[in-house]
Amino acid sequence: MDNKLQIMKDRIEILNQAAKAYYMEDREIMPNIEYDRLYDELVEMEKETGIVLSNSPTINVGYEVLSNLPKERHEKTMLSLDKTKEVSDLKEWLGDQTGVLSWKLDGLTIVLTYEGGNLVKAVTRGSGEIGEVITNNAKVFKNLPVNIAYKDTLILRGEAIIRYSDFEKINSEIEDVDAKYKNPRNLCSGSVRQLNNKITAERNVHFFAFSLVKADYAEYNNSRLAQMKWLKDQGFEVVEFKEVNSENIEDSVQWFFDRIEGNDFPSDGLVLIFDNIAYGESLGSTSKFPRDAIAFKWRDEIKETRLLEIEWSASRTGLINPIAIFEPVELEGTTVSRASIHNISIMEGLELGVGDTVGVYKANMIIPQISENLTRSGMADIPGHCPVCQGETELRQENGIKFLYCINDECLAKQIKSFTHFVSRDAMNIEGLSEATIEKLIAKGLIKELADIFHIDRFKEEIIEMEGLGEKSFNKLVASVNRARNTTVVRLLYSLGIPNVGLSTAKLICRNFKYDWNAIQKAEFSELIEINGIGDVMADAFVRFFADPKKKIIIEDLLKELEFEIIEAAQTEQVFEDVVFVITGSVEQFKNRDELKELIEAKGGKVTGSVTSKTNYLINNDNLSGSSKNKKAKELGISIITENQFADWLNNGVRPE
Repeated sequence: MDNKLQIMKDRIEILNQAAKAYYMEDREIMPNIEYDRLYDELVEMEKETGIVLSNSPTINVGYEVLSNLPKERHEKTMLSLDKTKEVSDLKEWLGDQTGVLSWKLDGLTIVLTYEGGNLVKAVTRGSGEIGEVITNNAKVFKNLPVNIAYKDTLILRGEAIIRYSDFEKINSEIEDVDAKYKNPRNLCSGSVRQLNNKITAERNVHFFAFSLVKADYAEYNNSRLAQMKWLKDQGFEVVEFKEVNSENIEDSVQWFFDRIEGNDFPSDGLVLIFDNIAYGESLGSTSKFPRDAIAFKWRDEIKETRLLEIEWSASRTGLINPIAIFEPVELEGTTVSRASIHNISIMEGLELGVGDTVGVYKANMIIPQISENLTRSGMADIPGHCPVCQGETELRQENGIKFLYCINDECLAKQIKSFTHFVSRDAMNIEGLSEATIEKLIAKGLIKELADIFHIDRFKEEIIEMEGLGEKSFNKLVASVNRARNTTVVRLLYSLGIPNVGLSTAKLICRNFKYDWNAIQKAEFSELIEINGIGDVMADAFVRFFADPKKKIIIEDLLKELEFEIIEAAQTEQVFEDVVFVITGSVEQFKNRDELKELIEAKGGKVTGSVTSKTNYLINNDNLSGSSKNKKAKELGISIITENQFADWLNNGVRPE
C-alpha cells in the first residue's frame, strides 16, 4: 500500500506541474498524450485503493468565501496533556507498558470526520470544548485525502502545520517587515481559519494524523501502533513515531533530539501515549489531563552572561524596541549576543540595568530570549529622543503594556518604504538590501538619505556584526551597490517613487524626452500632458516632486553617484507606437520574454498580459498551440506572429499595419 501511495503522489506532482505550466504559464512541459496516460493511471490507482488525495487533478475542490466560521461543540472535550522536562519522568510514567513516542507538532489541532469514505467535517480544537468548523479549508490542505477506502464513520485528530521552508518563502515575498509572520504556528492558524479557502490552498498547509478517535469496524487489535499504521493505509500522513519501552525510551528521546536541527516542521517537544488502548482508557482523566498520555518538553539550555548595553531600534511605525546586547554565549550550537526585550513592560519586570547578570536561552530552540535577571540593578534609562531622528519620544500604554514611540512624523525610520522601493529589482536593482537590512542600517544611523546607500562600504565592521549578515553578505552587497552605479534614466526615475509614476509611465516619459535626464527633471506641466497616457493629476504630482527643495537635494546627491547608460537615437524610433502586443510561449532570439517586452516598449509599443479586443498582435512561435491565448486570439481574429516576423519588422524599421 505504501508503495502505491507514493506512486500516486509522484503522479499527482507531475500532473499538477504540467497543468500549471499549461493553464497558467502558457507553456507545455509534456506532450498531451503523456499527460493523458499518467492521468488514466492515477484514476485506476485511486479506484483500486479507494484513496483520493486532496491535490489530485482527478477532483476539483471549489473555492468558497465565507462571511464567518461557524462554531461547533466537540462530542468529547479535548484536554491538554500533562507535561514534563525529565526523561526519567517518562520512564517512570511508562512503567512496564509499551508506548508510542512521537513529535509534538507546533501547529493547529484539527478533528476530522469521514462518512462513506468522504471528508464531511473538520473542526479546530478551539477551546477544547468548542471549535470552529473549517471543512472547506481542510479540503485544500496539501496532503489530506478527501476520499478514503474506509466507508464507516471515522473520526481522527491531527495537527495542521506549515513547514519552515514554506514559512520562509511566504515571508520572503512580503516586503513590509511589520507584516511578516512571526512564526509558522501563527501563519498556520491564520491560514487554516481563512474565510476564503483559496488563501488556505496557497499557504501549503500539511496535516499529520496523531490519534484515531473512532472507527468501529477497523481492525487495530487494541494497539495505538496498529492504529497509526491503519491510518497510513487510509492515505493519511501520520506524525513520525517510535515504539518504546522502559529499556529504550532514553535512546529514543535522544534519537528525536538529534533530528530537531534538520526538521522542516515546527515541533515543541514529544508525546508519549500507552500502546494498549484499553489500559490507557481505564486510567480515566483528571479535570485537566487525560492519564493515558503525557507531553515531554525540551529542557531549555540557559546560559548566564553579562548585559553590556540596551540598544534602541526604531521602526517604520514609530515603535522603538529595546534590544539586550550581552557578552556572547553558545546556545544550541550557535553563538548569540543579542535578544529582543519586546517592550518597556518586560524591561521593567526584569529590572534590567547595564552590567546585570542575566540568563539567556532560545525559545523553542530558535529565538534568543532573556529568562531572568539575577542581579536586578534597576532600570536602564529610557531614551527621551529617537535614536534615528533625535525627535522626542513618548511612552504609550496599549492593553496594559508599555511601548516607546518616536512622535516625529518626519523620522527617517518611518520612510523605509521609499528606500525599499529605490533598491527594488525594476528600480536600482541592488541585491542584498532587504527591507529588514535597510531598517537595521537606518536604525544604526548608517544611511540617512538615498545617496548614502552608495557609501555603505565605509561601515564594514558595523554591517558584518548585524544579525543575519556577515563578511560574505557584505562583499556581495558592496558589489551589487557598485553595479547599480551604472544605470538608466528609466530606472532612476522609477526608483524615486513619484506618486502614480510606475515603471511603464517612467519609460513613457523618458522616451518622450529622448532619455535626457536634465530635460526630464525640468519637464513642465504643459509638456507632460501632451504625452499620450499622462493626465493632469500625474503631471501635477511629477512637477511638484521635482520642485520640492528637499527632493532636489536628494536627486543632486544621487546624480553624483550615478553614470547613465547612453541610449542611441536609433533605439528610440517609435515604430511600434500605439501597437499592443501579447507574448506567449517560449522565445528563441531573446534571453526571455522580459527582454522582448523591453524592446517593444522602447520602440513605443505596449505589452499586456492577456489577449483582448484591444490587442493588435500575439507573438507566439507555435501557431498551432492549444494555449488559451492562442484560442482567444483566433476567436477575436487577432493576428498571431512569430519572433521571426517581429524581427523582420524591427530590423527593417517597418511599422505594422
